Amino acid sequence: MFVFVCAGCDAELTIPLSQVSLPAHARQKYGNGVQLPVLMESGTFAVDPEPWGGPWRMWDEIDPGEAEARGIYAPVYALSDSTPGAIVIAPGDVRGTRLIPEKSGGACCGLDGADGPNMACEACDLPVGIRVDDCSLWQAARLSSEGVRRVLVNGVHAASFSWAEMAEREERTPPLEPIATWGGRFGSSHYWSWSPQWEAAAGQALAHLLAASEGQPVKVPDGLTADLFQRALDALLPAGLPTRRAVLAGPEEPSPDADVDILLVPVHPQTGQTWAPAGPAASAYPVPLPLGVWLWLVSPQPYLPVPASGGILQDVLRDYPLPPRPNYLFRADRGTFQHTLVRLPAVRSPWMGTILENLARDRSADIF
Repeated sequence: MFVFVCAGCDAELTIPLSQVSLPAHARQKYGNGVQLPVLMESGTFAVDPEPWGGPWRMWDEIDPGEAEARGIYAPVYALSDSTPGAIVIAPGDVRGTRLIPEKSGGACCGLDGADGPNMACEACDLPVGIRVDDCSLWQAARLSSEGVRRVLVNGVHAASFSWAEMAEREERTPPLEPIATWGGRFGSSHYWSWSPQWEAAAGQALAHLLAASEGQPVKVPDGLTADLFQRALDALLPAGLPTRRAVLAGPEEPSPDADVDILLVPVHPQTGQTWAPAGPAASAYPVPLPLGVWLWLVSPQPYLPVPASGGILQDVLRDYPLPPRPNYLFRADRGTFQHTLVRLPAVRSPWMGTILENLARDRSADIF
């Protein structure tokens, strides 16, 4: 475990933390006026390898070689020019800092970090990070890689759990959840919706599914997996060509067939590594999914998020109240999809470029 200390005076700024991978929804902006919860589990931290927040540079100000060196292979509106490597933690795990009042502008219902570092070390006043808690953003503290340094606690680095141990420990992420809102006529309220985490996970996975498709139709497993991806895949990929098959695969699951083209596999929450099969299926394209989402897909809970077909027969016993359901079809998160897609080398294919152009013109709005 590690404690992060001020780079200026060595004051301790966090509780002891263990490292995990950055969640797939870390950069998600969800809805309007929504109260999203804390991004990171207490007692953990993740390193964001990419810059985040201002200052910004427009795409026409960036040399194509520089963009590709940063792992970006298609045009974007603007790129962050801040320092990469921020330490992302739960705000409640911060110690010994104060907010900088003059750095709180530009937000709606809280802090969004638009003015730069808004947290300073109490002991020496060095700016050390950004607190984020504005509406529609996941709450987090982002400690600057230049403002803090890590110190190993007791000289011991905890080992990562195995895949089997992780699958036993990890909680399934439900596909539906109540979303808290601000500003209604009667104050704070909530509504039931598809989980923002699922929408972000699907946005990331959908980008990889397109890359794995090689421009051919893709068929995913029926059921909830199809609810997540099939409608978007059918809309974005051409028909009439040989179909590539995707299946769920991972620890404790049967070995995939040799003729499978694409594997929907979990990401290890601690290391960020994507599960890889042995044997004939090792050559299939791995599409990453957060472990909590993947666990629900391979072992769904009894209630379906939408009726399979028709209604329930009159003489069938049922429980009341019925489980809440959203009143709209599932849609992948647009921002996460685009962020992932432009960072895949396959996006340089002309047909992938057309998808990005249509997305910019809002012609794909019905699937995002």
